[in-house]
Amino acid sequence: MSETVATPVAPAAALPEGVRAGNENLVRLTEAAGKKVRALIAREQKGDYLRAAISGGGCNGLSYKLRFAPEPRRGDILVHTAGIPVLVDPKTALYLKGTVIDYSSQLIAGGFKFTNPNAKASCSCGESFSV
Repeated sequence: MSETVATPVAPAAALPEGVRAGNENLVRLTEAAGKKVRALIAREQKGDYLRAAISGGGCNGLSYKLRFAPEPRRGDILVHTAGIPVLVDPKTALYLKGTVIDYSSQLIAGGFKFTNPNAKASCSCGESFSV
């Protein structure tokens, strides 16, 4: 069975109005994470951008959220990493700076994993943290 792979959005010379360019010092996807995100973009068909966000909740106070977006919003920071355009809002950027997102396909404890140098504590599932 062949896997469908989405064509990532190419870095534009001109960013959409109100969107800032960022770099991998803010957030970085590993190659494994980029490959999985490309497959999910093709399968889900909900947008060509990956939005990384942080919200209140989870067992440690803050939790990571990943979802697809059809376009950037005013104020977003756009980071191209592992062939994926990642959107980060300014509030999230404060907590996410330096984070690496990896992916593991292992049956137990698989999925997206966040390595955040700003986290003082993380839960065992790796989906929430505190600063």
